[in-house]
Amino acid sequence: MRAHKQLSPFILTADIGGSHITTAVYDLTHHAIIADTVTRAKVHSKGTSGSILSVWSETLMMSAAKSPLAVSALAIAMPGPFDYENGISYITGRHKYESLYGLNIRGYLAESLALDASRIIFRNDAESAIAGESFAGAGEGAQSVLGITLGTGFGAAIFQNSVTKDLNLGSLPFKDSIADDYFSSRWFLRRYFEMSGFTLTDGVRELAALAAKCKTSLSIFDEFSINLSHFLEQVIKTKYPEKLIICGNIANASPYFLPALRETLPIESISLGVLGEHAALLGAAVIFE
Repeated sequence: MRAHKQLSPFILTADIGGSHITTAVYDLTHHAIIADTVTRAKVHSKGTSGSILSVWSETLMMSAAKSPLAVSALAIAMPGPFDYENGISYITGRHKYESLYGLNIRGYLAESLALDASRIIFRNDAESAIAGESFAGAGEGAQSVLGITLGTGFGAAIFQNSVTKDLNLGSLPFKDSIADDYFSSRWFLRRYFEMSGFTLTDGVRELAALAAKCKTSLSIFDEFSINLSHFLEQVIKTKYPEKLIICGNIANASPYFLPALRETLPIESISLGVLGEHAALLGAAVIFE
């Protein structure tokens, strides 16, 4: 991979999802993702460490090869638990990337991409997404934003005083477990099986498609909205954000839970993220601004 020894205006950026990686090149001069460099690949997150890391590095190299000039750094939006300062994964009990536990991800990528390790930074994935939406998306212009990400995991971050910080709400106790177990895609899969005896093959998207003709599906979304509203109410009363932004794949099913949130939550402005995967790519990359 072409790597610039001096800090060039082009850096790699990546979003690590529960079943995919999206990479791109970010232009520091124009503060934007270069559209032609966006690359996406599926990842078997329950696979071996070698198989996961090889897909990551290969996808990053594909984006770098499309860069106008050599890249000089790398920013990664990474799910936790993770040692973001030292680049070491401590993901466990999250049904993904457990084979990476204890591995030095920064060291591996520095070697495979021929980048200086000091120019590889990691940022929490939810924090990155909300930073991106606050920088150039649904939260642009707002002074205080609470953002949540709903997907294979549950993330949350707060944007205040021009700074975005991870809240790690997914690890907080909720009901008989933690919030991550109730506000992630696996909750929908488990709940649908418990209520119907059938297994969803296409996750929440399939459940949303069934909702128009299936009372069980509607009931599950109703239960989800009640749980999420109850959980977020205390967060909103503590953090006092002027806006709530909802991101992640589950947000695509928002017609079945967003109206209930708008009726019950003590906040005037609730909106969906508008940048999609670009939110986390931007939010990670802007650290180099």
